[in-house]
Order: sequence, then structure tokens, then C-alpha cells
Amino acid sequence: MSDRVIEILSADEIRRTLTRLASEVIEKTPDLGQLIFLGIYTRGVPLAKLLAEQIQTLEQIEIAVGALDITFYRDDLDRNPTRISHPADIPINDVTGKDVILVDDVIYSGRTIRAALNALTEFGRPRMTRLLTLVDRGHRELPIHPDFTGKLLPTASDEQVKVFLQPADNQDAVLLIKPA
Repeated sequence: MSDRVIEILSADEIRRTLTRLASEVIEKTPDLGQLIFLGIYTRGVPLAKLLAEQIQTLEQIEIAVGALDITFYRDDLDRNPTRISHPADIPINDVTGKDVILVDDVIYSGRTIRAALNALTEFGRPRMTRLLTLVDRGHRELPIHPDFTGKLLPTASDEQVKVFLQPADNQDAVLLIKPA
């Protein structure tokens, strides 16, 4: 028996969700010139770029975008030591005093975000740090919740949520995979 795959968000629904999220960020950010999106590898990076492009379209202002590698800040390296490390790509030398929005595709236990917060301290002390996720699937193990959420999707712990984004995946979709 094979797993059941259910499309949660189509390409058009992702586009509309990103437009809504960009609008929410604009509304809740007093000075867009101080804003930096930091995508968390892997799917948070293209997601951050898409959001910055959408804000530029809506507000005609360029948002700094970077990438944050959390590999060595994770608390499960002893259980999964084969993680691939990526170089951090921070658009400025120091995030001190800036408004940083960490961007990730899916939030589950909260441990990835805890690691991202620890990694972020290597680059300064932001004025404010917020979290944006495309999908919140629940099951938090830590008291971490996104400030901006594209889709709240209650799931069972044995289910998986897969996010596909152009150009890395040649498609835009969010799928729920239910075990057989």
C-alpha cells in the first residue's frame, strides 16, 4: 500500500498566500528600510526571496534577503550527524538594530527555530526578531509560535508536510503525505 498524498496548497494558492503574508509584514513593520528576511535552509531561503519580491512589487522598496544555516546549532546532531551544512549569507555584516524576520516553510516542533535564534546571535542583536512560516502543522515542543502564518494545518504526528517551490523543485505546491 502506498502513502496518500493530498494537495494542501496549489501554485495559485501559494501565490495568494504570499501576497497576503507580504501585506501583513508591510502592515506590521513600521520601517521597511530596516527589515531583513533571513530564510532558513532549505525551503525558507526561496520563500524569503519570494516574499521580498512581493513587497518590492507592492511598496517599491527593496528588502534585504539572506540565508541562515542552523546545522551546527541543532540539538539533534548526535541522532542525525549527516546533515549538509550551507554557508550563511547575511546581507549586512551586523543585524544589530534591524528588524529580522526568520522565514521557514513549515514549523513543527519549534526546534529548528530555536536553533535559528541561536545562530542569529552570531550576527548581532536585532531590534526585533519575528517568525514567518508558510505552514504551521502544530505539535510544538517549545514555546515558539510564528508571527505570520500562511496556513494552519493540524496534522497527525506520523504525517508529513512537503513544500515545493520554484525554481528548486520545478513546481509550487504544499502536499500532506498520510502513511498507508
